[in-house]
Amino acid sequence: LEISSLSENDILVLRLDLTDRSSHEAATNSVLKHFGKIDVLVNNGGRSQRSLFVDTNLDVYSAIMELNYLGTISLTKYVLNHMIQRKKGKIVTVSSVMGIMGAPLATGYCASKHALQGFFNSLRTELTDYPEISIIQICPGPVQSQIIQNVFTENLAKSLENSGDQSHKMPTDRCVRLTLVSVANDVKEAWISDHPYLAVCYLWQYAPTWAWWLMNRMGKKRIQNFKSGIVSVQCVPL
Repeated sequence: LEISSLSENDILVLRLDLTDRSSHEAATNSVLKHFGKIDVLVNNGGRSQRSLFVDTNLDVYSAIMELNYLGTISLTKYVLNHMIQRKKGKIVTVSSVMGIMGAPLATGYCASKHALQGFFNSLRTELTDYPEISIIQICPGPVQSQIIQNVFTENLAKSLENSGDQSHKMPTDRCVRLTLVSVANDVKEAWISDHPYLAVCYLWQYAPTWAWWLMNRMGKKRIQNFKSGIVSVQCVPL
């Protein structure tokens, strides 16, 4: 049994709404007032999606981008100002393998993760004068979590009826461990996934024509299953 050396003053829990961007500066200041510094920011808030574009209201896409993208970069902005003053820090963003590929039923989610990839890859190039500020992007594949139960659907008022089986996904603790290893070693971009999902990532990166062909075949099956009430298909990245 390990006894933690942390005291009450070593822990501060704040409620935070990523969509309430006006609150992000005050939240950052509260952390700085308590600890005096911020060494690491982990951006890990967001929602996924399960719906066909032709059936989905545009306000769903607005909500996805507001939460997954704008909320993330808003909080990053205030924390980064502090890290620039210190000339030190790590900004870790949990993106997704959907930030480097596309998949049916997740057009808005993929778009938000592609936006994060583009933003942080560009931000890294603006921080060359601060070599001790690390921009780290974590791209998990399917991981066991509550994300499926809370996905966006075709309209904001509707929740997903069937969350499907998650037994084929990577265990949460395994993903967390690999994320911590990536952060400790300042890995700029880490793909964290089991095969065959990881193999699809490499195919998408290095042989996109084959990846498009494969995803068209797999995507057709995935849509058929979705319409039949089957949410998760093991052969398709989620």
